[in-house]
Amino acid sequence: MGWTNVLGVRVSAVNLKSATGFIQKAIEDGRKEYVCVRDAHGIVRCQDDPELRSIHNRAFLVTPDGMPLVWALRHAGHAESDRVYGPDLMLSVFDAGSAKGLRHFLYGATAETLEQLQARLLVKFPQARIVGSYAPPFRKLSMREETDIADRLNQSGADIIWVGLSSPKQELWMARMRDRLEASMLIGVGAAFDFHAGLKRQAPRFIQRSGFEWAFRLLCEPRRLWRRYALVVPTFISLSAFQRLGLRKFPIEDAISESGASGQI
Repeated sequence: MGWTNVLGVRVSAVNLKSATGFIQKAIEDGRKEYVCVRDAHGIVRCQDDPELRSIHNRAFLVTPDGMPLVWALRHAGHAESDRVYGPDLMLSVFDAGSAKGLRHFLYGATAETLEQLQARLLVKFPQARIVGSYAPPFRKLSMREETDIADRLNQSGADIIWVGLSSPKQELWMARMRDRLEASMLIGVGAAFDFHAGLKRQAPRFIQRSGFEWAFRLLCEPRRLWRRYALVVPTFISLSAFQRLGLRKFPIEDAISESGASGQI
């Protein structure tokens, strides 16, 4: 599996089909991994957060959930790379897993959202095996609560736990809980729960492919997102230019796992 260094984060050279295939193969092999679905905003957050950067660089996959990351991969020679958008990845894995009987658990959001999400997923994929769901409280969990949640997730027999928390909360949770969970794959998909539950509107496909999805989201939620994008867009563009021109180094400082052993820095 190839990858490239995007500002010190090992981004996987995948597309939707190959990412789905890698996840299926890992489950078949009995591996215990987690997947980060990453956009430019998350890459920028990693610049000032060594722990978060380390979590990404230990992941089984860091999928390019944003066209700037896709363009970086293609510039590095990974011509087949394409966007692996969290909501699309969720549907693709559900579709591929229906025939194999993969068991899914939905973790995150609210009880109402999870109810709508499960109902809509079962309309799309009648054969899907959704073995449970849980909406955690919107606060830091106690050690006892984390133990109880781990027991609940393990008792479900899930192969995949879909984690629909905000970023970086979901990445921190996956890394912290990975060794305590029996499920083969933890996949953080953020707002995919709200999108597939029909609670939020997704950008039209042509906007998603343009690299300006951030502008669409900003128009939809200006008060919540304007500070984020006022920082993220110029920071990502300037740092990427420094990296491409060799004016600043962004080393991959964390050990590379087996899943990312071949690639390019």
